[in-house]
Amino acid sequence: MTVLNMRYFGDPVLKTVADPVKPEQIQDAGTRRLVEDMLETMDHYGGVGLAANQIGITRRIFVFDCDGDRGHVINPTWEAVGEETQTGGEGCLSIPDVHGDVTRAQRVRLRGVTVDGEQVDREVTDLMARCVQHETDHLDGVLFIQHLSTEQRREAMKQIRESEWFKQ
Repeated sequence: MTVLNMRYFGDPVLKTVADPVKPEQIQDAGTRRLVEDMLETMDHYGGVGLAANQIGITRRIFVFDCDGDRGHVINPTWEAVGEETQTGGEGCLSIPDVHGDVTRAQRVRLRGVTVDGEQVDREVTDLMARCVQHETDHLDGVLFIQHLSTEQRREAMKQIRESEWFKQ
């Protein structure tokens, strides 16, 4: 397995909508290797989730490790279950050291497929629900800072402009 290079705020790939993985590619060796490398990369950077475009690959895949629930989803979709929301702090491996409060659905139904061809169809809550929404946003070219209040977004942009990783 390989730790892949993280893409950071300002890289156009983070604003790119990822392409669905074709059915014939879901169970191939390249997709399996990508999932393994993404899990290792997420672990290396200390995240709870990682979307493929965060490592420069515009395919609809994300990996996760939330409260002991570890895995991946290919071609994920989600829908809110109920109207209850949660507001909490979020950060992003592609925007280091920047955090803000984001309101998301409390419970979502996640659908997709695994690299073994198994269907994913489950309801998740709390941190896992937040992770599903955050990582799927990435695959749609949306960053969490777009969900911040105007004031928090201003502060986040100031932090980004002043950060060493952004100046490089």
